[in-house]
Amino acid sequence: MSETVTVLDLFTGAGGLTLGWHNAADQSGIDTRIVGSVEIDETAAATYAQNFTAENQFVGPIEQWLDAVETPRADVILGGPPCQGFSTLGKKDINDVRNILWKRYADTIVRARPRYFIVENVVPFLKSSEFSALRKSTEPDGILADYILEPHQLVAADYGTPQKRRRAVVIGRHRDLPEVGAPIKAIPDPSAWNSVGEAFDNISDVVDGRLLPQRTTEDGFPGPFATRELHLGRTYRDLSLKRFASIPPGGNRFDIPEQFLSPCWRKATTGYTDVMGRLREHEPAVTIRTEFDKPEKGRYLHPTANRVITHFEAARLQGFPDDFRWVGSKPKIARQIGNAVPIQMAQAISAAVIEAMARALAAPYIDACEKGA
Repeated sequence: MSETVTVLDLFTGAGGLTLGWHNAADQSGIDTRIVGSVEIDETAAATYAQNFTAENQFVGPIEQWLDAVETPRADVILGGPPCQGFSTLGKKDINDVRNILWKRYADTIVRARPRYFIVENVVPFLKSSEFSALRKSTEPDGILADYILEPHQLVAADYGTPQKRRRAVVIGRHRDLPEVGAPIKAIPDPSAWNSVGEAFDNISDVVDGRLLPQRTTEDGFPGPFATRELHLGRTYRDLSLKRFASIPPGGNRFDIPEQFLSPCWRKATTGYTDVMGRLREHEPAVTIRTEFDKPEKGRYLHPTANRVITHFEAARLQGFPDDFRWVGSKPKIARQIGNAVPIQMAQAISAAVIEAMARALAAPYIDACEKGA
């Protein structure tokens, strides 16, 4: 397939899904032209602009973009609407206003009339009333009646990412185009999944200081910083260091001697086993979330060193290349890393869509999209 594929990128974040698309497109020998991108977070949008393009980029809520900008036509729409309201972590608030942002995604589909679209979210999304409404919108009287949905539950480690992150992916296709199917697994055997140790192979156990380099973008944000520049640590209390030192490989807070425990932990003799846990060197990581630099938030201690993992290491576990450029403070970059779609999984999803597009061009499918359906 030699044509240029136009892409509209929604809820971009730092651009994990975008990078996966570009990698798959490059591998398939096709050109990509991003005709528009939308992201509400200023620093995440700045990171996206550093690595992809600032042309036709809208920084702000998607509702404002839909009101202010004429929606461009696109062959493909990419996007992962915010998932906090669906997540099993925290409140799981069904009334969270972010839950209905898929409707703005649907409005964009109606206007852009893509051949295919990709929606990425947490697994509980597939059992939500919002997904039921999205599916209903594809029925004959719905606003997306011209489309068919293909929902999938994926594990990032199956695609080469050294992480057990589970995600829901909904691939939409125009009814006149071929089925995409599930992305092909690169490593279908769990015993062969890439491990934390392999991801950290050439990264020193010793960090490169605590502070980001003194550098700012033209817009005044900290950065840009290459991934490899983010091997930065924290200042720990002596008590924290004693706790870390008492936790063996693969261990957690239940291995900490009683004299080092906080009062709440002494009372909580059961519960989450990932709190203050060490990543297991010979297995993929647990899900890398936005607060991976806080050991009380999960299994984010280094496999052997007495510290939490660095931003550099977390980005490696998400599949980002060492020369990817980041913008923002350490907390904001951590959020961008944790919110990203793992790169290898994003590439596999994109490759499946690109392969279906190639079949559509090679076969006598009627492209009703081009006829204004």
